[in-house]
Amino acid sequence: MDDSATASPLFLPVQPLRSGMLQVSELHTLHWEECGNPDGLPVVFLHGGPGGGISPVHRQFFHPQHYRIILFDQRGAGKSTPLGEWRDNTTALLIEDIETLRTMLGIEQWLVFGGSWGSTLALAYGQAHPERCLGFILRGIFLCTQQEIDWFLYGMAAFFPEAHDAFIASIPPEERGDLLHAYQRRLFGDDAEVSLQAARAWSRYEGSCLFLKPRPEMVDMFSDDAVALGIGRLEAHYFLHRGFFDDDQLIRDIDRIRHLPAIIVQGRYDAVCPPAAAWRLHQAWPQAKLQWIADAGHAALEPGTASALVAATEQFRLQRSFD
Repeated sequence: MDDSATASPLFLPVQPLRSGMLQVSELHTLHWEECGNPDGLPVVFLHGGPGGGISPVHRQFFHPQHYRIILFDQRGAGKSTPLGEWRDNTTALLIEDIETLRTMLGIEQWLVFGGSWGSTLALAYGQAHPERCLGFILRGIFLCTQQEIDWFLYGMAAFFPEAHDAFIASIPPEERGDLLHAYQRRLFGDDAEVSLQAARAWSRYEGSCLFLKPRPEMVDMFSDDAVALGIGRLEAHYFLHRGFFDDDQLIRDIDRIRHLPAIIVQGRYDAVCPPAAAWRLHQAWPQAKLQWIADAGHAALEPGTASALVAATEQFRLQRSFD
């Protein structure tokens, strides 16, 4: 691990062994990368958002000498093209993409690691293809229910009123009773500048609410056009369709993965994905280990959360080495 003065819980930075672009439809091409040990324990990293994309720091949750680390940008996110594209973009198609990538890389089974929307997609993928999963590490649980979507749009104002005021500032008062459709009209309209401004406002709102302690540099990062277009458009798109799930689907179908090991890491003061969702998941799946992080909000890189995620990847690695 990194023994520098910052005492980071993460492993040292690593460079990809290889990377590429994988065409998955006439419209979408995915950016992917492979890091670590090509003969190691396979793990797939599912980023948040939707639309958040991967970052080099995401490689550092895994011991590079022992893991074969697979990361990719989901449709419309990061370096995948086209950026922010919501057409031909559903949860079922994302699951197909994961399988296409797994098959291309010749991997039979892998550990599935996902946070926030990545936890949603991890559960959906696992329930669709349990035979391909070795287990799960899940962080900041989001079950994509209407209650959670409404919390994001309205409830976070109780904790971040100034961020919420900025979020609704460009929306006329008469439209604020239905913020999701107000943003839909702006994000997916014909005026590119209006769409970009709406995406910036949406993304900046989320970036303002991620951490227990303020991190202004993260708010600036979420304001970047490339980040904002992915997050603003795709989060709204998936919210409008409730993640393309049936009512409470991820809880209802938990029996499909109940037999697989899982660790859930949840910030006690997560304002973006409130802890009630993690608790609901644990109640439905008591075999999964739930670890509360007492001094954390939503972000994966808060010290307590990052430490717990690294400990979880180490636990899976060590267990597999003795199987």
